[in-house]
Amino acid sequence: MNLQELNAYAVAGKIDELNLISMEGVFYVLEARMHGSAYPLLDAHGKTMQLRSVEHAREVLHAFPKLSFNVVHTSVQDEMCGASTEESLKVPITFRSA
Repeated sequence: MNLQELNAYAVAGKIDELNLISMEGVFYVLEARMHGSAYPLLDAHGKTMQLRSVEHAREVLHAFPKLSFNVVHTSVQDEMCGASTEESLKVPITFRSA
């Protein structure tokens, strides 16, 4: 899903939540959740868009309607060996910066 599609779904009220997923502590990926499925945000070339920070995500989403917005950090054990039974840490954050 590209940014324009994401905005159209957000305006239509079809986005359940947005998750900003930390990828190995280097960059973030934004995913939209709709009807139990995840849709990553894609760039103009159809590749998964990489965001630098929470603030970068807020800048990208500045014109969007307010949505449920979370930062998700995967378990360190899961990143290291892929065998963790721990769930990811999901923290709600404000959609707009203070």
